[in-house]
Amino acid sequence: MAKLTHLAEAGQAYMVDVSEKPATDRIARAEGHVAMRKETLDLALAGNSKKGDVFAAARIAGIMAAKKTADLIPLCHPLALTKVIVDIEPDAALPGLRVAAEAKVSGQTGVEMEALTAVSVACLTIYDMLKAADRTMHIEGITLVEKSGGRSGLFRRGD
Repeated sequence: MAKLTHLAEAGQAYMVDVSEKPATDRIARAEGHVAMRKETLDLALAGNSKKGDVFAAARIAGIMAAKKTADLIPLCHPLALTKVIVDIEPDAALPGLRVAAEAKVSGQTGVEMEALTAVSVACLTIYDMLKAADRTMHIEGITLVEKSGGRSGLFRRGD
């Protein structure tokens, strides 16, 4: 069984010392979605949300959240991110909006939490922007899709 890196032998939490690790290029991709009624999706696509542009607000919120991950997740290292992309695509089959994020850094620790935080906050922002029209929306499927770099190398969901 793998050892948890943020717990000491006695069980107390601590921030992992990454100072001896080499800096490598690291990329992580995450995804999730907000399911909603068809009418709510149509409202978002038409740009008629009472609060404004759902897509722009969620995209910016996701990017800002990735940059603030160390402030939100207690044992995350602050990272000098070199890239954060948040994409939002409508999906009529849900119906709803699919959110994907990619975070990149050249550093001593990974960016999985930054990508996951970007997706989470973008989904929460979509909910906030549209909740006046649809309180039945739900957020699902937030997951790490892929990560590369570092000692553990490449991970792809489903491999």
